[in-house]
Amino acid sequence: MPIRLLSNEVASQIAAGEVVERPASVVKELIENSLDAGAKNISVEIEDAGKVLIEVADDGHGIPADELELAASRHATSKLFRSDDLFHIQTLGFRGEALASIGSVSQMTMTSRVESAKEGARIKVEGGIASKVEKVGAPVGTLVRVENLFYNVPARLKFLKTDVTERRAIDSLVTRYALAYPNVRFKVTDGKQVTLQTAGDGDRRAILAALYGVDVAKQMLEVMSDEESFRLSGFISPTSLTRSNRREITFFINGRWVQDSALNAALLQAYHTLLMVGRYPLTTLFLDISPEDVDVNVHPTKAEVRFRSQDKIFSFVQRSVRKALLAYTPVPTVSPQLWGSRYVPQSEPREIGIDWSIAHDQTADDRPQTVENRPSSTVNGQESLSTNVPLLRLIGQIGATYIVAEGPDGLYLIDQHAAHERVLFEKLMAQRENKNIPSQSLLSPEVVTLPPQSAKMLTEQLTALNQFGFEVEEFGTNTFQIRAMPVLFSGGDPSMALKALVEDFEEDESPLQTEIEAKIAGRVCKRLAVKAGQVLTSEEQKSLLNDLEACQNPRTCPHGRPTMIHLSVDMLEKQFGRKGAR
Repeated sequence: MPIRLLSNEVASQIAAGEVVERPASVVKELIENSLDAGAKNISVEIEDAGKVLIEVADDGHGIPADELELAASRHATSKLFRSDDLFHIQTLGFRGEALASIGSVSQMTMTSRVESAKEGARIKVEGGIASKVEKVGAPVGTLVRVENLFYNVPARLKFLKTDVTERRAIDSLVTRYALAYPNVRFKVTDGKQVTLQTAGDGDRRAILAALYGVDVAKQMLEVMSDEESFRLSGFISPTSLTRSNRREITFFINGRWVQDSALNAALLQAYHTLLMVGRYPLTTLFLDISPEDVDVNVHPTKAEVRFRSQDKIFSFVQRSVRKALLAYTPVPTVSPQLWGSRYVPQSEPREIGIDWSIAHDQTADDRPQTVENRPSSTVNGQESLSTNVPLLRLIGQIGATYIVAEGPDGLYLIDQHAAHERVLFEKLMAQRENKNIPSQSLLSPEVVTLPPQSAKMLTEQLTALNQFGFEVEEFGTNTFQIRAMPVLFSGGDPSMALKALVEDFEEDESPLQTEIEAKIAGRVCKRLAVKAGQVLTSEEQKSLLNDLEACQNPRTCPHGRPTMIHLSVDMLEKQFGRKGAR
């Protein structure tokens, strides 16, 4: 096949594929242009998750009429002139590709006016072909209207995710920039509904309150750290406030939102030993460094960067976050006298518990039996796991986390959180099957504020949620009021249950209405079950054992984690050498 030059149309669409991946990419590029133009007010309007319309208006410097056509051309920029400028970039945009890329895969209209001009100018770009510039009346600033995104590349439309996911990506993006630029007033409108509006008064904590609620905003810990040419500021969550995914971890470098694995690793290292496995903090951190120390010309989306001294920055971020954590939540110390002669200094750490190392050569029959390796039986030619448990006699509680019980065939260690999850789950699903989930009205309705992306998803699923015994209604922008909850969860935290339904959804997950009901119930039960570290009375421990024995599948929680470990009498005898030398 002969070598040929690509047409401008094909080349533009290929280049656009690197810059414009989804509607949120368009919003990002236009917002960054507005910020570079010194805008103090930025308005974003979308329709049909951005596929039909994305409109971004600002009150920035504007574009002169005689430069408007050039602005829509590829590799046209006012932000650098020489190759050396690439190592001193202090603006968000610099490639000169965004507007041309957007115009090549949409029907784009740009209207702009500079302060010195009496009238504005407008240009239309459809599929990469620009019209003539026309004079129009317009306020100072720029308005970019993007209609029918990917209309000329339908294959790209097929790769977009659901409207809920695409809207969530846009809301999440604008939310981050609102936090990064608190002196700019942001407004996001989805159809006729305003989903985000900030005051632009410079108060980041007020923005956090608008996004996550006043209670969360009050708990967030402020980070302020300077060292050599590095400066870190922003907010991190205390160890008591976490999420089940990394979506709420945000880093800005010199005002640019980046996704850097090294920075994420430094943050999580600062929380090391302070968080449960699988839990992540909420963070919004802003790192300011010399432009010469970071290379932002790595990827067309400018979301990835390279550092000149990555190890130094990693260490700086880790130390700064850890210092803030310990300043607000000092690590408790235990007096050595409490341990008597058994106290071991921290310089000589030891592990307290059963030493399984002496049984490294034990057979499968000697191992502690969890759900993964417990005995099985064969039914109709297929192997099935034995899920029932015998009657158990309570012995006590260890570490306020595990219940110790004796059975006819040995010792059982029960994870109280996993066990309670299973009990609540089977009771709730039984009530759901009988269409009889009793509700209990709250004495004082609970008000919950969610981030825009979570609130929008929950709004569309209120009917499904109310079928599980909750009574939830909208109570303002991104705010909901819980008026009742299932009797089964009486005494639990209603707001925690509501957040459990929305916080665990990864970007590629389905909306709530397409989730299997068991998964919905499992989420709520996980959040409202007793926690590790919670001291239970003897009666509560006995009640939990009785309820667990009555379950159909008592050996795992709804998410598949084992609820118990079985130490057989035979194995104990071998460990203590009662069956001869090993």
